[in-house]
Amino acid sequence: MAGAGLAATAAILLVLGGARGGAAADGQLASVSVGLPTAASDHIYAAPGTAGRPIVVIDPGHGGTDPGAVSVSGQVSEKQLTLALASQLRDLLVERGRVRVAMTRADDRYLTLEDRAAVGRRLNAGLFVSLHMDSAPNPLARGATVYSLSDVASDEEAARVAASENRGSTVDVDGGSAKAMLSDLAMRDQMDDSASFATRLVGKSAGRFELRPEPHKFAAFHVLRRAATPAVLFEAGYISNADDEVLLRDPEHRKAIALALAQAIEADVATRSQR
Repeated sequence: MAGAGLAATAAILLVLGGARGGAAADGQLASVSVGLPTAASDHIYAAPGTAGRPIVVIDPGHGGTDPGAVSVSGQVSEKQLTLALASQLRDLLVERGRVRVAMTRADDRYLTLEDRAAVGRRLNAGLFVSLHMDSAPNPLARGATVYSLSDVASDEEAARVAASENRGSTVDVDGGSAKAMLSDLAMRDQMDDSASFATRLVGKSAGRFELRPEPHKFAAFHVLRRAATPAVLFEAGYISNADDEVLLRDPEHRKAIALALAQAIEADVATRSQR
C-alpha cells in the first residue's frame, strides 16, 4: 500500500551506567532510553504540478490495538474498512489533482485522537475528514451518516456516537477571557463551515448509496474540535447490519462512496478559497 512504512526508523540509545561489577554491587540497573517514531504521518500525496493547492487530511478511524467495531459476520473490523476506504479516497483525490492529501495513518497503527487532529493543525489543512463504520444494537439500522461539530448533540444517537469516539480524550480549557473569546469566535466559524460541508456531502451522496433518514447530525467530537479546520466525521454504514457489511466490503461500493466524498471535498475547498 502507498504510504506504508513512511515513519522513520526508531533510534534506540542504550546508556549503561557504570561498570557491570559496580552496577551489580550497588544494586543499580542499566538505563535504556528509546526514541520512538512519530505516531502520525505528515506525508503529503499529490499529483505533479499541484504544489500550493489545499491540503485535505483523511483520517481512517481506529487502528492498531483499537479495532473499532467488529462486523456482524465477525470476519472484518472497522479499522480495516476505514483504511480501505481512506486509501481509495486518497488515490482518487490525487488522480483528480484538485487538492493535495495527507493521511493520519496509512497502515495498521494506533493513534490517539490528539495525534490525528494534530496532523491537520501542523499541515494547516483546508479540510479534515474522519472515516468510520457505525455499529448499533439494532441489527436493522443501516445507511451512512455525516457528523459535524456542535457543543450540543442533535439527538441521542449522535450523543452515543460522540461518546464512543471520544473515549480517552481530554477536555481543553482556555486560560484568559480574551483568548477564550477569540477561540470561541474561531470555533463558531469552524462549526459553520463544517456544517456547510456536511450538507454538501449529503447532497453528493444522495441517490448513490443509502443514507440514514436524517443523515446530517451534530455532536461534540474531540477530533473535529481539535483539528482547527472545517471537519466532519463520516460513518459510511453499519457493519452491525448484514447488508451494509456486504456493501462496505465491496471495493466497487466503496468507490461510489469515495467519489461522493471527493466531489464534495473539491467543491467545498474551491468555494472557501474564493472568499
